[in-house]
Amino acid sequence: MNFYTVATASPDPVTQQTNLEEQARGYELILQQEPNNQTALAGLLNIRLRQGRFEATITPLEKLVELNPNRVEYGILLAQMRQQFGNVEGSVQAYRDVLAIRPLEIRALSGLIYLMVQQNRSGEAISLLQDTLQNAGTLDTQNTGTLNTCQSRTDIIAVQMLLGSIHAKQGQFNEAIAVYNQVIESDRQDFRPVLGKALVLQQQERIKEAKALFAVAASLAPEQFRDQINQLSR
Repeated sequence: MNFYTVATASPDPVTQQTNLEEQARGYELILQQEPNNQTALAGLLNIRLRQGRFEATITPLEKLVELNPNRVEYGILLAQMRQQFGNVEGSVQAYRDVLAIRPLEIRALSGLIYLMVQQNRSGEAISLLQDTLQNAGTLDTQNTGTLNTCQSRTDIIAVQMLLGSIHAKQGQFNEAIAVYNQVIESDRQDFRPVLGKALVLQQQERIKEAKALFAVAASLAPEQFRDQINQLSR
C-alpha cells in the first residue's frame, strides 16, 4: 500500500489574523461572565501578543498580576507594556510591586533603574541599588531562611554589575572601579567585572591598564564572547 503526504497550505496572513480575532472574541465572552478565568485571560494575552496588539495586553496583564502576585513574569511584562505606551509611573509601580516580592529580581531591578536614569533620577537609582545590596544579607528565602545559595550569589553579583554600569554611565569612574573590584574579589573566575573595569579604564584613557584587563577578561570568558572582547580592546 502506498501512502502519500498531502501538503496543506498554511493560512494566509489575513485568515490567520481573522482566526486569532475570533479566538480573542471567544475569550472576551468568557471573561464577561467569568472575569477571573485565568485560562481565558492567559489565552487573550497570548493572542494579543501574537497579533502585535501590545497595548491590548495591558488589561489582561493587570488582572493576571492581581490574581498571581508571585508570578513575576506577568509583573515584568506589565511594567514593560506600560512603559512602552507612556505610563511611566504605572511602569515604575509594576516594577516596585515585583521587587516587593523578589528584591533581587534583576529583570525588574534593571528595568526600574533604567527608567530612573531616563528620568534624570540617577542618584535615586544608585541609592536603590546600594540599599538592595545592603539588605541582601538579611533577606530570608522561603526554603532556607538564608541567602547563602548559588542563585542568591548570582543575583547579588548581577546587582553589583548593574551598580557598576550606572556609576560608569554617570562618569563616576572611581566608584565604578570600586564596585567591579568587589566583584572580582568575590569571584576571580568571572570575566564580567574584569571587562567592566577594563571599559572604565579605557574611558579614562588608561589604555595600558585597560588592555591588560581586556586580555584577562578574554582568557576567562566563554569562547563565544572572546572575539567581541578583543574588538572592544582595540
